[in-house]
This record gives sequence, C-alpha cells and structure tokens, in this order.
Amino acid sequence: MNENKELDMGRAKTLIFLSLPIFLELFLQLLVGNVDQFMVSRYSQTGVAAIGNANQIMNMVVILFSVISVSTTILVSLYHGAGDQKRAEVIYSLSVLVNTIVSLCLSLLLVTLARPIFTVMQVPEDVMEEAVTYLSIIGSCLLLQELYNTFMAIFRSNALMKETMSVAMLINLLNIGINALLIPRIGIAEAAIASNFSRLIGLLAMVWLFHKKVEGRLSRQMLRPFPFGQLKTLLSIGLPSGGESVSSTGSQLVIQTMANRFGTAVVTAKTYGTMFAMVSYLYANAISQASQIVVGHLMGAKDEAGVKRQVRWTMGISISISLLVSVALFFLCPAVLSFLTDNQAVIMLTKSVLFVDIFLEIGRAINMTMVRDLQTVGDILFPIVVGVISMWLVSVLGGFLLGIVLQKGLVGFWMAMAADECFRGVLFVWRWKSGKWKGKNLVEK
Repeated sequence: MNENKELDMGRAKTLIFLSLPIFLELFLQLLVGNVDQFMVSRYSQTGVAAIGNANQIMNMVVILFSVISVSTTILVSLYHGAGDQKRAEVIYSLSVLVNTIVSLCLSLLLVTLARPIFTVMQVPEDVMEEAVTYLSIIGSCLLLQELYNTFMAIFRSNALMKETMSVAMLINLLNIGINALLIPRIGIAEAAIASNFSRLIGLLAMVWLFHKKVEGRLSRQMLRPFPFGQLKTLLSIGLPSGGESVSSTGSQLVIQTMANRFGTAVVTAKTYGTMFAMVSYLYANAISQASQIVVGHLMGAKDEAGVKRQVRWTMGISISISLLVSVALFFLCPAVLSFLTDNQAVIMLTKSVLFVDIFLEIGRAINMTMVRDLQTVGDILFPIVVGVISMWLVSVLGGFLLGIVLQKGLVGFWMAMAADECFRGVLFVWRWKSGKWKGKNLVEK
C-alpha cells in the first residue's frame, strides 16, 4: 500500500512537471492566434470580427493536423513505455511526411476558396474583404504550422516540454514586435504576415532542437521499406480521434454562421467570449495532454491500476482550476474589455456569455481528460460517436432553438454549448467507470 502511494506521488509530481511547461506553451500559442485580434482591436472592430471568422476556419484546419499529431503523441509514449525506440523513430519520419502532404493540399484549398467559404458562413459585408485577406495569407503557409505541430508532438512524447515552451516564447515575441511595427501603419494583412514569419523562425528553432535533444532521427531510410503497418496504426488512432475534434470545430462553424446573422457587434462579442473561454480551459488542456503522456507510459508497461489512479487525480485538478479561472474571468472581463473596446453593448453581452461559460468549463474539463485518456488506452470509437451526436443535436440544434427560435441570441448559443459539454462529461465518466477500456493495448495491436 505504501509502495502504491509513493508511486502515485511520483506520478503526480511528473504530471505537474509535464503540465506546467505545456500550460505556458499553450498560453503562448494562444497568443499567436489571438494577439492579432487584441492589437487590431485598437484600430478596427471590423478587423476583430474578420480575424475571428478566419480563426474559425484555421481552428478546423489545425484540428485536421492534430489527427496525426495526436497519434504521434500516443504511439511514441506507448513505445517508450514498452522500450521500443526503433518503432518510435519510424513514427517521427512518418508523421512529418503525412502532415506535409496534407498541409500542402489544404493550403491550396484555403487560398482558392476563402471567399466562397465566408459567403456560405454569411460573414457581414463590412467584414468580408479583411477576412478573405487574413485567411488567404495565413492559409498559404500552413506547412509552417503543420511541421511545428509535428515536432511539438515528438518533443512532448519525449518529455521535452521546456524546449517547446522556449520556442513558443520566441514566436510570440517576434509576432508581437512585428505587429507593433506594422499594424498601425498598414493593417490586417501585416498581422497575418507577422504570424507567418514568426512561425517560420519557430519551426527552424524546433528542427535545430530536434537534432540536439531528441534520441532518434528523421530519415528517408526509416521509411524503406515503407511502413504501411504503422501508417495504418497511426491513421486508425488519428482519424477517429481527430473526428471528435473536427466535429467540434464544424459545429462551431455552424454556430458562428448563426451568430453572423446578428451583425458585427454580436460577432465581435462572440470573438471576445471565445478568447476568454480559451484562457479558462488552458490549464485543463495542458494537464490532460500531460496525463495522456503519463497514461501512455503506464499502458505501455501494462499498469492498468496506475492508469485508473492517474486519470482520477488529473480530472479533479482539471475541474478545480477551470472553475476557478472561469469565475475570475467573469468578474474581470469588463475591466479587460474596456482596454479593447468602448462599445458597452459588446462588453455587457460578453459578460453575460462568460457567466454561462462557468458551467460550460466544468463539462469541458471532464471531457478533455476523459477523451484523451480513453484514446490513449485504446478506447477510440466511443468518444467520437458520443461527441458527434451530442455536438450536433445538443450544441447546434439546441443553439438554433435557444438562440434563434427563442431569440436569446449569443447567450442562447452558449447555453446550448454548455449543455453539450456537461452531457458528454457525464457519459465519458460513466464509460470510464464501466471499465470497458481495460485489456486494450495499442502497442500489442
């Protein structure tokens, strides 16, 4: 019994050790995506709405990249737990190859279809040109984001979180500095250029650190003969795992489209509300990713009892911190928003949304932990089936009924999203407690 307690304490320390750099890294990544909105907001409210709509598309694209990145994190963690370095190295090269092909195809689609996409989303006319400009520039350099995410997954699986955090800090300093110089003089296009340039420098830094820090190598030789078996395993994890996230982003696009019907002020409030919400679940996201790595090592070593204790402990911390942060942001939001806009209607609407978001974050904290850990232990299909059904029936359909039919607007959309997160959270906890995940092992498969 004492031995188990000592092991649990050791794993708890490992979890905190892994989660804090991930948290700082995610925070810095969040800034890259949102610093453009903050800095543009000082000069143009239509610019904020334009970037908000463009980021909805970019979020879906990044999720498509995460299909392979999530698989990379899971498989490398499992192989390390099982002591199989050779297969881990194959995954490195395979992930880079697959994500490179996908990113080039998606870049072509975004650059050519930016305007039709925003037309379908019913983006307001006064926002359209800026949204198309921003998405076209950011979308043309998706390869930078894809390769950065791939190396980030490899680094995390090797417990090299400080390195990724340092690179994220470099990216943000460059992005903020270039934005400060360019945005007042020209506008939204320069914000996109600054983001792309800073990501390029960050990618070069990641490649250099990979060769210095990671045990293993990237090489075409690792893909000869081509590892079709491991590609199948990579996709068998990634496609269903990414499906839940793609469904989430797709449902958000539909909600964004419904919100666009209410005009620029509501779109701007939704953009600010989403930015605050992302801060609320930031640590929950970090600790769930750290837990995924620890759980992967435990499953690779076939320690299911340790997995159960790890997940329970992670979920308690995740819920507590998300609740604390969301309540604090609710009270602080008027003061923060006063620096970004003088539109009192936008400020009050954002505050109303953030009250509902307190309840949403409780469910989201549970979901982040449960989905990632269920994927890692091999229970792949259940999260996506539940996620797709709930997101579209509860979040989207519920948002339509509350927001449009009952005319509660943006607050109604947020209420439906909160109901969706809490409903899924209950189902995922039930699934975990049922023990149906036991006995599954992706490494053995």
